[in-house]
Amino acid sequence: MASTLTPVADPARASAPSQVSAPRPRRRRRPERWAAAAFLAPLVVYLVAFYAYPLYRNVELSLRNYTVASFVNGGAQFTGFDNYRTVLSDPVFVQALWHTAVFTLGSLAVQFTLGMALAVFFSAHFRLSGLLRALFLVPWLLPLIVSSSTWAWMLNGQSGVVNAGLHAVGLPEPQWLSSPTWSLVAVLIANIWIGVPFNLVLLHSGLQAISSDVNEAAALDGAGAWQRFRHITFPLLRPVSAITLLLGLVYTLKVFDIIWIMTRGGPSNSSTTLATWSYQLSFGGLIPKFGPGAAVGNLLIVVAFLAGLLYLRYQRKAEL
Repeated sequence: MASTLTPVADPARASAPSQVSAPRPRRRRRPERWAAAAFLAPLVVYLVAFYAYPLYRNVELSLRNYTVASFVNGGAQFTGFDNYRTVLSDPVFVQALWHTAVFTLGSLAVQFTLGMALAVFFSAHFRLSGLLRALFLVPWLLPLIVSSSTWAWMLNGQSGVVNAGLHAVGLPEPQWLSSPTWSLVAVLIANIWIGVPFNLVLLHSGLQAISSDVNEAAALDGAGAWQRFRHITFPLLRPVSAITLLLGLVYTLKVFDIIWIMTRGGPSNSSTTLATWSYQLSFGGLIPKFGPGAAVGNLLIVVAFLAGLLYLRYQRKAEL
């Protein structure tokens, strides 16, 4: 009887694990790549034209000895970091740096505190809350030249309504705009008034994103209003608070028009900041100093860049 032989598979081949090739990532087709490039092109052109090129020109200005003739015709002498050494050794630098720190930190602290208080107040959704919130946006929507001129008139030492009100109640009447003691306070008040609505809008939006169930559960557990805000609302609002403070810092560092319209950085540089000093060096004197003015502007850029790095570091820690 003939036996039927059944072929046996190779044991080595049978025992070897089956190798399944991983799917290769699908390459974009050429039309898709062209479409993506077309959408990115306007953004790239905008960034290069309005950010990269001006930054390059400002750095190049700060490294050369530019005059009016060389600024127009070119050929300015390369001086390296001489302009930075000139700026850092100038006595005005310490004053401008101190005024910038006081103006920036004072504005951020008061604007954020008032903006937070108003955001919590308007989150109650009472009658006419929407109308009142819209009215608080008026200082933010007005042109800065209008706001600055209005505050310069209100704080005028002779005919201002602020001193008229102080006189009516028997309080001292400071010379807000002409006194070295009060000039920085005057521009600080105006900047706070303009910046509060910005903080109000961002913080109120952050409060709306917080679920009301969390606060209701805490209230049922016996937590008071301040305890709910301190331990629940404010921690949940930290990401919005961080970006609000960062944007406020960048904006306040470069404030120029408010100070220039109200006090022109005076008297005796008592309200001069790095932003106004940069303008004074470049365009305010009989002999323009474009190089030192650009150097001061670059120092402001470095400060804003460091603030952005700190924000990114905070965000990474919050995500971990």
